[in-house]
Amino acid sequence: MRRILTGDNATGTHHLGHLIGSINNRVKHQYDYETFIIIADMHALAYPKYINPDYDFKDAVYNILLGNLSAGLDPEKVYFFNESSVPEIFEISTIFTNFVSHSKALRVPTIKDEIKEKNLGENYSLGFINFPTLMAADILSVQADLVPVGEDQLPMIELARDIVEKLNSVYKCNLKFPNVELSSFPRLVGTDGSVKMTKSIGNAIFLTDSTDTVSEKIKKMYTDPNRLRATDPGKVEGNPVFVYHDAFNKNTEEVEDLKNRYREGKVGDVEVKDKLFVVIEEVLEPIRKRRKEYQDTDKLDEILKKGNQKVREEATKTLNKIKEDLKLLTI
Repeated sequence: MRRILTGDNATGTHHLGHLIGSINNRVKHQYDYETFIIIADMHALAYPKYINPDYDFKDAVYNILLGNLSAGLDPEKVYFFNESSVPEIFEISTIFTNFVSHSKALRVPTIKDEIKEKNLGENYSLGFINFPTLMAADILSVQADLVPVGEDQLPMIELARDIVEKLNSVYKCNLKFPNVELSSFPRLVGTDGSVKMTKSIGNAIFLTDSTDTVSEKIKKMYTDPNRLRATDPGKVEGNPVFVYHDAFNKNTEEVEDLKNRYREGKVGDVEVKDKLFVVIEEVLEPIRKRRKEYQDTDKLDEILKKGNQKVREEATKTLNKIKEDLKLLTI
């Protein structure tokens, strides 16, 4: 069976953007691929704000694991592993750093953009610069056939491809580089109308939100700012409420009816939001129920131990092959 590797940084709680953008695809792929889900806790350390004695990486790993399980991933079909428990990945990454120039690492658009967006100045670590190299080691550790990524991660994937090409051409390593799958759904806009739903600015609906919290967030969602009365013709395109209806409402006839009436000024924001609330609750209620089934920490530990052991076995094979091809002495 072909393999897939994907996953999340251990930096927070899943929201609806994660669900529609990546997790739903994982649930679908688990039946067709041998699936590896990485919880990248070491990647989180690359961000200055997580170098904090109050931040509990163990809890973060459990939280991300619970998010995936509650969304429908089956621990009998999927290998979950936390990055810091697989030391072979870091040895592979160390080897890879010798095939990436310092200037090229700094030119990776994703890294440049994050330095600018987060106003890091020069306050970033070597780990931050090496973020794409560690990502390459994650990918190559299990020799996956497919890696689903967001569009913003494509430059890092290209850097990983460059590393593989160098090793394969110079040392005949014959490393497999996987195909890349982009999310079929664009980024979900924030409830405030921002381009992106982001947990850090509070414009997200989380998979862990209660019914009351979801209701409150949907009531406060942005709509058409130029529409003052329910009888005014409204704009549907780019309207967050309708973006969410398109993403989650399976009743396409209802969505089209709401859109047409909204454009004609024959339906108010309250009705459109009330119907959206029903839709989102239908999505979240089974997720909440499954999350309760996995609250036992011992059960989560067993799931991670199984995945960590499997990935260590596969990463060791990859590491030994690279060492052998590079003629490194291993005694």
